[in-house]
Amino acid sequence: MARFFRYVVAIACLLAGAMVGALNPQPVVLDLGIATLHAGLGLSVLVALLVGVLVGGGSVVIGVVLPLRRRLPRETAGLAAATDTGD
Repeated sequence: MARFFRYVVAIACLLAGAMVGALNPQPVVLDLGIATLHAGLGLSVLVALLVGVLVGGGSVVIGVVLPLRRRLPRETAGLAAATDTGD
């Protein structure tokens, strides 16, 4: 059931992306200083959304997940030591 749900969500995201691209065909020029990119508005919005998700996810991994993973072995060792001395 979970696999089916993942497929439905993936297809819905693809359709939403296709709709955004189709409904926003206006050309956009993005000047990066050293280069100029020409793309459609829909593609630019989708790329900006993807970059935002990746940067946000990366900051959560760096700020939350990695410190917790570093703490986990110490906590489990302390828990194991506490249960061994408690018997």
